Amino acid sequence: MQKANTDKNNENHLKGERIAKWLARAGIASRRQSELLIQEGKVSINHQQIKHPSIFVQENDIVQVEGKVIAAPERTRLWRYHKPVGVITTHKDPKGRKTVFESLPDSLPRVISVGRLDFNSEGILLLTNDGKLARRLELPSSQWTRRYRVRVYGKILPEQLKRLSKGVTIETIRYAPMTIVVDSQKGDNSWLTVSLQEGRNREIRKAMQFIDLHVNRLVRVAYGPFQLGTLPVGTVDEVPYKVIKEQLGLDTTKAFS
Repeated sequence: MQKANTDKNNENHLKGERIAKWLARAGIASRRQSELLIQEGKVSINHQQIKHPSIFVQENDIVQVEGKVIAAPERTRLWRYHKPVGVITTHKDPKGRKTVFESLPDSLPRVISVGRLDFNSEGILLLTNDGKLARRLELPSSQWTRRYRVRVYGKILPEQLKRLSKGVTIETIRYAPMTIVVDSQKGDNSWLTVSLQEGRNREIRKAMQFIDLHVNRLVRVAYGPFQLGTLPVGTVDEVPYKVIKEQLGLDTTKAFS
């Protein structure tokens, strides 16, 4: 069976990549929208109009959409970004707030975020040019721990922290267990290290409120093996090719599949 799978992978590699997927990775449109472009006769390979999305693109082929030559998709890339407080993790905000993507350097290609950090939170946010990779890394099944430094105000009760360590249900939503370590206390102000794998919307803030603690600062310091470290606020640092390959176990000359 293993030999059969290997032979199939080798065969697919020789064929290339399906045109609809290739166009989606090149940022032209979604895969479904790319299929519609193909059906409408707007796509050609090596100056030959195509009508079916099952056609494969090989390395040196010339792909055109409505007569315009399309550059080949980039290999999978990943960046660490130190998100500041006061920017929202979305491409457009109806309230007019500044977005993460408006804050990025012009030198970056079009990227998407791996998960989110809310408006009032800061810390490491992973960015990638590969949508499939982003979705893979967001899933709890990835088993990647998100670690946060959290400053809270209020009286810390060990039995309440123990409740969170077993998982709780808040307003009909079940939150998975989280690991909480009290790092320091000064009066009613404390610093905690909170680790979790799920990362639901505003999960830590809601969990702390549930046990009568008010979060007044939240910094994500790690997402899986990727650390915030000393990365300055508002700056971006690309993860080296070798590190992506080692940590993610994928061929980074292609998009994740």
